[in-house]
Amino acid sequence: MTHRGLGSGEPLRITLLSPPTFWRCEAGWSWVSRPLQDHLLWCVLDGRGRLELDGAERELHPGICAVFAPGDAPTAGHDPRRRLLVFGMHFDVGAAAVVPEPRWGEVLDRELLGMLARTCDASYRRRDPLGRRQAELCLEQLLAMIWDAVHNPGRSTTDGVVDDVARQIRQDPSYDWTVTEMAHRAALSRAQFTRRFVALLGMSPAQYLIQSRIDRAHQLLAEGGMTVTQVAGTLGYTDVPYFSRQYKQRTGRSPSDDRPRTRP
Repeated sequence: MTHRGLGSGEPLRITLLSPPTFWRCEAGWSWVSRPLQDHLLWCVLDGRGRLELDGAERELHPGICAVFAPGDAPTAGHDPRRRLLVFGMHFDVGAAAVVPEPRWGEVLDRELLGMLARTCDASYRRRDPLGRRQAELCLEQLLAMIWDAVHNPGRSTTDGVVDDVARQIRQDPSYDWTVTEMAHRAALSRAQFTRRFVALLGMSPAQYLIQSRIDRAHQLLAEGGMTVTQVAGTLGYTDVPYFSRQYKQRTGRSPSDDRPRTRP
């Protein structure tokens, strides 16, 4: 029987069984858990240590997160000079599948990880129905991030940097981007940047920029009152016929086809 859960993309029905909590482990801290009665989220935000379950061990550092199932009995310790800061809570999801195998993975977006943890904690402590719902949604997002980190590994820190440059291009396609500047922002050589960009996004940086400009052009034509010439100029095209050819190659339509029709 296939269980509902994160792999299916369906929403979870989460019940929090303990408040979301941060704890800075004491210098002499160690953890020898009895078999858990429920699910447990465990996210490392700072420090260094180790975590063990059923003979498998994982070194702990910021970004390592675990989801334990009922019956698990993990053990952990840390470097007292680099004490662990952990965020987590006990929860129930019924029969939904949320526990990855292995139990732990590394979430590379530590900024988002920390933000979700803080929001989950602050929302729950408002002690009103909306706050509790917000805390549940934060937990669901954290579980999804961990599941993705375990089941879809392979993204590196470099991939994250390249993806950030791609996001900047999408946000401001009218900027006079060059591949050299893109590579500089990613702190990579031009060749390294281009290789990683193609591997991650399936097209060259130059082609990605063109696609981003055409996507934005479609928005401006369909939703605004700008003419084709104005849109082309806004996005850095000095040759309107060239812009129109690129637009048609990418969309199958001429720019004028996507302008709102004026009523008679």
